[in-house]
Amino acid sequence: MSSVKGITQSGEAVSQNSEAAVYSKVTWRVIPLLLMCYVVAYLDRVNVGFAKLQMLRDLHFDETVYGLGAGIFFIGYFLFEVPSNIILHKLGARVWIARVMVTWAFISAATMFVTTPTMFYFFRFALGLAEAGLFPGVILYLTYWYPSKRRSKMISLFMTSIPVAGVIGGPLSGWIMHSMSGVYGWAGWQWLFLLEALPSIVMAIAVLAYLDDRISDAKWLTDDERRLITAEIAKDQAQTQSHSLRDGFTNPRVWLMCSIYFFLAVELYGVGFFLPTLIRNSGVKDPLAIGILSMAPYAAAVIGTILVGRSSDAMHERRLHITIPALIGALAWLVTVRFGHDIVVAMIALTVVTCCVIIAISQFWCLPTAILSGAAAAAGIAVVNSVGNLSGFLGPFFIGWVNQKTHSTDIGLYVLATALAIGGLLVLHVRKELVNR
Repeated sequence: MSSVKGITQSGEAVSQNSEAAVYSKVTWRVIPLLLMCYVVAYLDRVNVGFAKLQMLRDLHFDETVYGLGAGIFFIGYFLFEVPSNIILHKLGARVWIARVMVTWAFISAATMFVTTPTMFYFFRFALGLAEAGLFPGVILYLTYWYPSKRRSKMISLFMTSIPVAGVIGGPLSGWIMHSMSGVYGWAGWQWLFLLEALPSIVMAIAVLAYLDDRISDAKWLTDDERRLITAEIAKDQAQTQSHSLRDGFTNPRVWLMCSIYFFLAVELYGVGFFLPTLIRNSGVKDPLAIGILSMAPYAAAVIGTILVGRSSDAMHERRLHITIPALIGALAWLVTVRFGHDIVVAMIALTVVTCCVIIAISQFWCLPTAILSGAAAAAGIAVVNSVGNLSGFLGPFFIGWVNQKTHSTDIGLYVLATALAIGGLLVLHVRKELVNR
């Protein structure tokens, strides 16, 4: 019996090692490419936060104009996201993601020609239309390749694109605005929009060359490897409760996810759109110095997101990996209010906030992908992301308006702290047996 048991255990070990090797092969092929796509996407979405440091003065815009322009991106995003994700599900990720990236690159670059509030609103709205579908499309695409038990780590790796964009984009944006101002008669913020749009074209070409729509298209996998992944995905989808397109709109759990993400997403753009301003308020004036300091929060978030993603998969626990970071982040916002003019304390608090927000959001996306598959996932993920991202419109607009009326960021930060705590606590209403897989 012992020898039989030993053979069985050895066979299982070999099988597990073989499976791990196959998924490692998939990860090295897929994740770096998708990560870099979202790095350049997020850079083009939030570089308006750095442009603000010069743009408002040059164009005579006030804080309300900026807040509305920064947020109106999400109206376009909301309107086109669900149809975009359904098209991706039917047409394939390769062509559709490349189309998305080329379109937003041209619109982002064209923002350099803004001269009036109306033009600013138009280009930000158009940018939202163009980019709609990229993020939920990638999350959907990952469900084609990874079962639930492996998905938290993969989503966490992909979500490091946001802090990576911060690490790269902060110093880059600061340098462009510091060094290119006045070149050929263009302001630094104009060069910012132009130069940071160019990498999107390069990544669109890479997507067309290297991304496969489905497992069966992956010629870089052997027949046995394709069969293994296909069997794992089929087994995983059999455990989900919603598959049809209609389920993606009507499942009550989808609308609970929308509520949770609404409160979490406002944090992401609170950080993205206002971090440079908060650093400046602490006493730093030079755009290059602000860009360099903004690296620290995002660098910490890269490490934290990866570590928490591994912990979540290892423990098969999702809810507390969202709630705990959310509550810690809410407390850190309050510290930022109290010590906003102390550069050391403010930077520590902003680092904690940024890290906790990105961790909570990366872990959140393990929830809808655990209860939806197929067409339901295509629609449901897009619904959650589009409805949740409406907070990306309301948050910046409200905070910009409050900042202008009170000449202080304090009330806006109290709102962000409250929203983050609510989002974290709402997660506890999700049944753990549905998502802790």
